Amino acid sequence: MALKVISGIACGRVLKTLPINDLSIRPMLGRIKKSVFDIIRSKIPCSVFIDLFAGVGSIGIEALSRGAEKVIFVEFSNTSLSLIKHNVSMLGFDDRARIIKCDITRSFAILQGKYDIIFVGPPYRDKDKNMLAFTYSVLRNSVKYGILKDDSILITQRHIKEYVGDVTGLECFRSEKYGDTLISFYKRVV
Repeated sequence: MALKVISGIACGRVLKTLPINDLSIRPMLGRIKKSVFDIIRSKIPCSVFIDLFAGVGSIGIEALSRGAEKVIFVEFSNTSLSLIKHNVSMLGFDDRARIIKCDITRSFAILQGKYDIIFVGPPYRDKDKNMLAFTYSVLRNSVKYGILKDDSILITQRHIKEYVGDVTGLECFRSEKYGDTLISFYKRVV
């Protein structure tokens, strides 16, 4: 099954990704992506969007296709970075994209500035299929490093079994469950 842009100026374009049996990148299912973008539709035009754990860049590219002013893709894997660069360039979004190589679990301070929409889609499991849990620390660091505006939306995608407690300075205002995936929407508490 091809990974496609689902709406906007690049609607229907196919993104380059890894073979389906390679589990190192787990792209968001189309129906989940559509739901997320339907929920944040009004905030996307002219926004500064950051895609953390960007994978092949499908979330950030969807935001660009729908009118985001700029998207910052943050990824650590060289394979993923190469795929993001290819996909962004193929769609002609080079001038509105910034690609950063960074292990966001260790170097959060690199994210200087404030963003309108923050998407966090960390891997669920490591190469040995052990459960990972990065979401809570990214939420805490988002507050600690001040990357949220007063009206920003922070969206997390995580495995339903990954526990995420309350984070001072953030309020979860909506959650949606899709199989074993939980999508949560946060806003800054001011």
